[in-house]
Amino acid sequence: MFVFLCAGCGARLTIPLSQVALPAHAHQKYGNGIQLPVLMESGTFAVDPEPWGPPWRRWEEIHPEEATARGVYAPVFALSDGAPGAVVIAPGDASGTVLIPDRRAGGYCCGLDGADGPNVACVECSLPVASRIDDCSLWQATWLAPDAVRRVPVDGAGAAPLSWSELMEAGKATPPFEPIATWGARLGAGHRSNYWWSWSPQWEAAAGQALAHLLAASEGQPVTVPGGLAGRVFQRALDALLPAGVPARCAALAGPRLPAPGEDVSIFLVPSHPQTGKTWAPAVPAPYLVPLPFGVWLWLAFPEPNLPVPTSGTLPTGALRDDFDAPAPRPRHPFRADPEVFRHTLVRLPAVRSPWLREILDNLTHHMRAGLF
Repeated sequence: MFVFLCAGCGARLTIPLSQVALPAHAHQKYGNGIQLPVLMESGTFAVDPEPWGPPWRRWEEIHPEEATARGVYAPVFALSDGAPGAVVIAPGDASGTVLIPDRRAGGYCCGLDGADGPNVACVECSLPVASRIDDCSLWQATWLAPDAVRRVPVDGAGAAPLSWSELMEAGKATPPFEPIATWGARLGAGHRSNYWWSWSPQWEAAAGQALAHLLAASEGQPVTVPGGLAGRVFQRALDALLPAGVPARCAALAGPRLPAPGEDVSIFLVPSHPQTGKTWAPAVPAPYLVPLPFGVWLWLAFPEPNLPVPTSGTLPTGALRDDFDAPAPRPRHPFRADPEVFRHTLVRLPAVRSPWLREILDNLTHHMRAGLF
């Protein structure tokens, strides 16, 4: 467990927190006018190892050798020149802070987006220490500036990360569908509502990350994934982006409590540990491991029954009622991986230097218009 202190005066800025892996959707921008929930569970924090936030430098200003040294192997619009190691927490876990008055307007649409730099200061010394994010289509979070805070351990030893066996017992799967809320009402079926059922933004981000790895693992050959939900998530994009007519490479789910994939499987879809971020590895090394957030992998590996959804309205007097007996609606559109998470992951894989994979990256806008992303 750790607390974060102001680097200027030493004032305490957070409650005690445990470190977890940075979520795949940490920097996701989802849709337009969408109300996304809090990014981090209360009592946890994560560290972004890469620079993020202002100031930014356009790709044209960056020497190729510098980009390569930073682990970026293909052009991007811009790279951050901020300090690496930003710490993200749930907004409710911050204490001893106050919004900076002249930076409250630093938002894109409906709230704060942190684009102008830190907008939260230490109450004791007024040092800017964090960026509060609550704009529409962004995950609500407070990002502590790495050069403005200090991390100190709380008295007593922290708990060790769960083993994979313990994680399988205590872990929570991430449902693939969820209600998406908007800031304003939208036209529903016969009525106006402020939410609708859709594919989970977390799944779209996880798929964007995994799809980049799947393409790199393919080496330009077709790839088949298991049927069912995994097929709905990946196969349509793989078929469209990879050539047909040559022997396909097989991908399969692998991980705790699953039987070992067959000898024909060369790509393993495996979980990453939610606390450490480390990828599960089989006893016998696999040619390529594709990481999936644990909650998404757990649902794919051990799918749960239809999601229930509360019903509305009233029943006659004396009638018994069960609010959770109706299955949740299914999305009307095919699954689409998050394009920006896909781009962010792919440009950081050395395989993107291959001409065929670079062509996919360069044509990403076209693939988005075609509905693949």
